[in-house]
Amino acid sequence: MGTASRRAQPVSWIVLGLLALYALGPLLVFAFNAFKSAREIDSNPLGLPQSFSWGNFAVAWEQAHMGGALLNSLVIAVATAAGVALIATMAAYAMTRLDLPGGGAWILWLLVSSSLPIQLFLVPLVSWWSTLGLYNQPIGLIIIYWAVYSPFATLLVRAFLIGMPKEYEEAARLDGAGELGVFARIVLPMIRPAVLTAALVSGLQAYNEFMLAVTFIQDRDFQPVALSLYSFQQGFTTDWSLVSAAGLLMALPVVVLFLTMQRTFIDGYVSRGIAV
Repeated sequence: MGTASRRAQPVSWIVLGLLALYALGPLLVFAFNAFKSAREIDSNPLGLPQSFSWGNFAVAWEQAHMGGALLNSLVIAVATAAGVALIATMAAYAMTRLDLPGGGAWILWLLVSSSLPIQLFLVPLVSWWSTLGLYNQPIGLIIIYWAVYSPFATLLVRAFLIGMPKEYEEAARLDGAGELGVFARIVLPMIRPAVLTAALVSGLQAYNEFMLAVTFIQDRDFQPVALSLYSFQQGFTTDWSLVSAAGLLMALPVVVLFLTMQRTFIDGYVSRGIAV
C-alpha cells in the first residue's frame, strides 16, 4: 500500500500542477498585459513584457476616474453586505426558532429564488424603479442586491442555526430575556462566522457585479468600478493594456480583504453544509 502511494505521488503532483496552471495562467497573462503597451500586446499577447510600462496604471486611474468609482463600489459593497447579513440572519432565526406558518414552503421559496436568473425581472424592475425614483440611484441598486443575494445567505446562516444547541436560548428565556435579547446576546455571537461569511460573499458579489450595475446606473458620478472599464472602449477597439491595469487596480482591494479575512471566510463555508 505504501509503495503504491509513493508511485501515485508524482502523478498527483503533475495533475495538481496542471490544474494550478489552468487556474493561474489567465491571471498571469492578465497581469503581464497590464505592464505592456497596446502595440506590444498585439505582437506578444501571452509572453512576458519586454519593458514594464508603469505609466499604464496612472493613465488608467485618471482616464477611468477610478478614485470615485472605487469609492462608489465601496459604499455599494458595504451597504449590500450589511443589509444581506441583517436580512439573512433574522430570516434564518425566524425559520429555525419561530413557529412560522408554511413550514418547508419557505425553504422551497429560497431555493427557487436563488436559482431564478435575474434577467427575467430586468424589464419590470426598470419600469418599477423609474416610477419609484430609484433608477440611476445607488440605493436602488443596493436594494436589488439585497433581494438577489439574501436567499443563499439565509440558507447559509440557517445551516449554522440548525446545528446550534437550543439549551443556551432556553436558559436565557428562563432568566427573563425576550426574543430580541436572546437573538442579540445569545444567538448572534454564536453564528458570527456564518454572518461574516454571508456578508463577505454578498459584498464581493456586489463589488464585482456588472450586468445590474450597467442597467440601473447611468450617471457616471454614481458608477461603480466594474463599469469604469468602459472608459477604455474607443469606437470598435479597446486598449487592453489600460483595461488590464485598471483590472489589477480593481482586484487589489478584494485580494487584500480576502487575505485579511480568509480564515473567517473559509471557516464559514466548510464548517456547515447547506441544510434543507
